[in-house]
Amino acid sequence: MSGPPASGGSAGSPRLGRLDALRGIAALLVAVDHSSYSFLAEFRAQVMPQIDIGRYGVMLFFLVSGYLIPASLERRGCVRCFWIGRAHRIYPLWAVVVGSALALNLVGVAHLGTRFEGRNPLTVAVAHTTLLQELLGTPSVVLVLWTLSYELAFYLLVVALFTVRLHRRSATVSVALGALAAVSATAAFVPPASALTSAVGAGPLVALASSALVFAVLCGSSGRSGLRVPGAVAGGVLALVLVSFNGTVPLWEGLVILAVMFLGTAIHRAESGESTWPRAARTAVAVVICAVGSAYAYGDTAPFARRGWITAFLLAVLTFGAALALRRRRIPRALTWLGTVSYSVYLVHPVLLAMSDGVIGRSRRDSPVLEAVFFAVLLPLCALTHRFVEVPGLARGRERIRRISRGSGGNLFASGGH
Repeated sequence: MSGPPASGGSAGSPRLGRLDALRGIAALLVAVDHSSYSFLAEFRAQVMPQIDIGRYGVMLFFLVSGYLIPASLERRGCVRCFWIGRAHRIYPLWAVVVGSALALNLVGVAHLGTRFEGRNPLTVAVAHTTLLQELLGTPSVVLVLWTLSYELAFYLLVVALFTVRLHRRSATVSVALGALAAVSATAAFVPPASALTSAVGAGPLVALASSALVFAVLCGSSGRSGLRVPGAVAGGVLALVLVSFNGTVPLWEGLVILAVMFLGTAIHRAESGESTWPRAARTAVAVVICAVGSAYAYGDTAPFARRGWITAFLLAVLTFGAALALRRRRIPRALTWLGTVSYSVYLVHPVLLAMSDGVIGRSRRDSPVLEAVFFAVLLPLCALTHRFVEVPGLARGRERIRRISRGSGGNLFASGGH
């Protein structure tokens, strides 16, 4: 979705239908933001100083992921099943999109630019395969993939908290991360972007982080408690270290992203009766204050960029809140459908834009007709990638999970739960 890919929903459920609508809105916002470079340059120049449309969509995605992802883990109670489900949700379309981008670059239809000059191809490939490339000092082949790195960091933290039985403290974790963001925004010394990469080199860091990730997933998914806890904790530590010391966004924003996702989890707990609405509201207020304060206080951000980021963040929170308030209202089918294909919209649109830029170039003036044509091509294409790439991948994942369930006699706790 994550934007960030969240779990697939069903239009038959009011709650999931509402979340589908939010995912659809978020994907559309990100696509509009990126397509404006090519077709709406004048519009972009006027609007972006007031609101960062892309950040609006991304933050909305992160809230939805935070709401859904921990719930899917806790519902199954099986870390192994969780990772299998995530892998089959993310990787099939990821592989098609990354492969298409590389192929188009090879034939000269779209260009990746000079971002990878002088970089070891093996290091770049391994970093991308882990999905942590953005936190390993490696530029993303497709720029929107940066959010998947922060999604994966969130997954690692969620699994760690679940394994040590602290997963119900989502509100506390969210506020703590928000507070750390505020402190880092005003600290006298803040680690520079990709600090670990600069210190040890991209190759060694990618090798070390990849090994730690494999250890975390395999041991954290083990049925043996002696391996499960160290593996899951190692994954959580890896996530915090990479976000704190090797992110490409400022430290405060990386921490805000994690805080926002745990805020989504805290809201889910309130709605499901595991927590209270007053506590969720206090958490939301604290995170909003910390996030806005961090953006306002951060000295390296130009005033117009700061204003655009703050407006986008507040709108994302308000949009999510409005969806909660209207949760009993009927969701338009068009928005539900758009949410269903939102992962495709999010990953496919940059590749289509790269092709457009390579073939016809960018327009210096607003061209609403070209913008409309772009979406007229994009949405049917995404319907196809969803049907023939995402759906089969999800089906294979469900089948693997069913086999695990049958093999454990229906007791998923034997596969890594509590």
